[in-house]
Amino acid sequence: MFPRPAPTPPFPETDGADPHRPVPVGIAAGRGLVPALWSGRPMRARLMVVVVLINLVAAAISGAVIIHKARSATEVETAASLAVVEPLVAETLQALQDAPLPGLFRTLALRFQGLRHVRVTLLDAGNRPAGAGPQREGKRRAPRWFAALIAPPAQRHEVPLVLRGARIGTALVTAEPSDEIDEVWGYALALGLTGLSLSLAMLAILHVAFGRILSPLAQLAGGLTRLEQQDYGARVDRPDTRELAVIAARFNRLAGALGAARAANLRLHRRLLTAEEDERRRTALELHDEFGPCLFALEANSSSIARIAGTLDEPARGRLTQRTDDIAAIVKRVQTINRALLNRLRPAGLGQVPLARCLELLVREAARHHPEIGVEGRFAPLKDGYGDLVDLTIYRCVQEGLTNALRHAGAERVVVAVAEEADGRLRLTVEDDGGGFGPQPGEGPTEGQAEGFGEGRGLAGMRERVEALGGHLALAPRAPGTALRIVLPAGPETPEEESP
Repeated sequence: MFPRPAPTPPFPETDGADPHRPVPVGIAAGRGLVPALWSGRPMRARLMVVVVLINLVAAAISGAVIIHKARSATEVETAASLAVVEPLVAETLQALQDAPLPGLFRTLALRFQGLRHVRVTLLDAGNRPAGAGPQREGKRRAPRWFAALIAPPAQRHEVPLVLRGARIGTALVTAEPSDEIDEVWGYALALGLTGLSLSLAMLAILHVAFGRILSPLAQLAGGLTRLEQQDYGARVDRPDTRELAVIAARFNRLAGALGAARAANLRLHRRLLTAEEDERRRTALELHDEFGPCLFALEANSSSIARIAGTLDEPARGRLTQRTDDIAAIVKRVQTINRALLNRLRPAGLGQVPLARCLELLVREAARHHPEIGVEGRFAPLKDGYGDLVDLTIYRCVQEGLTNALRHAGAERVVVAVAEEADGRLRLTVEDDGGGFGPQPGEGPTEGQAEGFGEGRGLAGMRERVEALGGHLALAPRAPGTALRIVLPAGPETPEEESP
């Protein structure tokens, strides 16, 4: 099959809702950025991000409200201060009708010092400065950008100075809301720092609280990992949260049910293996007891006929001798096949001689049939036996693993090892220095290949036997070659099988 070429759209990206409506690349990239930053993050981090975003939105709304209110208040205060100037001038001029002009201007300047939000400049009749209102002292506290947001439109007003019917000058009144803006800035800064401190404290508290609340999820994840590894004894503590407590209770019941099902399955497998081995034993006994005497009788009759034929004349003697020789060859061939069948059904000596001795004979026989490959057996001090099923499983796994390595690995050296560990388990390894996983050139997939390459009947049979006894089988690559590793409980019963 050839890949179908993808159609070329007019735009690089399209909207997911309507594939025919083009979407600009920038928008599509922006849509993909948010899931990339969000997906895969821990739940605690996501919740903290949501809280931070809520705080930012609340801070933005609060800032907008403060600026709007401050701007309105500043406009009202400035307008009120501008409205006060003209009555103040009229009142001062009326009270000081007989005062000289310099003293009058000084008095006005002093009276204007009490005004806020305005600056008053006094000009005489020739428009020359005669005095000034209050000047701001020091630097502004509010930054320029904040003052630009708060300050009302610039206002300027001229108030004529008229004394005894004659104009003696002018008061230039200019709006100066900087002190009000500074007050608002101080209020906003204090409020912002207070809100930031409270937000940080709240985030710290939520971080700890979310960790406590979500910790049962981490326990559940660990429990699921143990279930995935077929550890059905995994249990999680019941949390205080009602919803998570329900999940934890269901998890514990599920783990218990899986453990019970696995124990029942192992017991069934053990019974099946026991029944199968009993049938093999009976079949082997019948082959030995029935075929052996029959074949011996055929061989004896053939020898008797050969002796009788020796008393006859030719050509009858020659023909009978030829037939008896053919019968003897056939009997030997059947005897060889019978011995091979007996060995396949029930390995000779297993259960009567020590297990290590049986394994040594098996390795020695394999080395005899494959002299071009170095076959080595390492059998640490083992007990004479570990029970019928365990002994037979060890023997069959060594036999199958060794056969696969010799036939399919293309190895120059194969090492078989069986040892009893300190914890009472039996560890079996079959290692080769061959080509590893995958078929050899010119071959199809072989038996015993790892997952992903297919699992042959031999490996599947070994896995069934091992798992039926509560053991574990793994086929792993090594440098170079492949390693078959099997771990079996050495006792007659596994812990799960002892439970009812």
